[in-house]
Order: sequence, then structure tokens, then C-alpha cells
Amino acid sequence: MRAKLILLISLITLPSWADTAADPSGLWNTFDDKGNIESTVEVRVQEGKLYANILSLHNAPEDNPICSECKGDLYGKPVIGMQIINGLTLKNDIWQKGSVFDPKTGDAYKGKVWLENGELFVRGYVGFVYQTKMWQRPLENSAKIGA
Repeated sequence: MRAKLILLISLITLPSWADTAADPSGLWNTFDDKGNIESTVEVRVQEGKLYANILSLHNAPEDNPICSECKGDLYGKPVIGMQIINGLTLKNDIWQKGSVFDPKTGDAYKGKVWLENGELFVRGYVGFVYQTKMWQRPLENSAKIGA
């Protein structure tokens, strides 16, 4: 009887452990194709959905460039503060069924995001064509927000 009770409690609490393990909330550094740090992004879970905004740009020609490639309401808006992960939901430890946005091209893609070995993988795709970027948590004191 006691073993059944422990098993039941374990099964009930298992989903909450999985949600915690798949929670990528916090600061992440993004990198260009050459491995140079590109930006610092804040990732958050809000009402069960995943979002991310650009907090700072590194090695950019301007302090806060505007999005000249964006379309619609985002055209001409500052890149810092822009939301780049939009409303992904968690299923089987993968955040999906939302979109990721690339301010360099001004395009939004279907997206998937997952944690693996302490790194965050962000994938944008159209059909069978996709690109996956790996993000890393900033090292303490290595970059200041807004720098």
C-alpha cells in the first residue's frame, strides 16, 4: 500500500518536474555564424507560453539600430526591445507552435526551442527547411545589459 502511494505521488508530481527542467527563463547570448556574440536576450514564460526580447546588441554599428528589413508595424522600430520568440507552448520538453522572428531579415518563422546540456537551441523553419541556433547563458560579469 505504501509503495502504491509513493508511486502515485511520483506520477502526480512528475509533470511539474518536467516543466521546471524545460524552463529556459533568463538571459541568453546569441551568436552569429562565425561564433561572435551578437545579442543578449531575455527569455521568459508568461501564462504558459514562451517569449523572448532583445535586451542588448554587441558589436553593432549603432547603439540601437532600427529594423529596416521589418515589415508592417515593426518597420523602423528599434531592434532593442523587439520580441523575437512569440508564444511557443511546451510539449514533450520542446517549446513549439509559435513563431521566432529574425530582425536581420524581417521574417517570422515557425519555431521550436529546447534546452540541451545547459544550452538553448532555437530553430526557425518553413516546411522542411530550417536553421537552428545555439544560445548560451552569459558568464557572470562578462557583459552588462545595455552595453
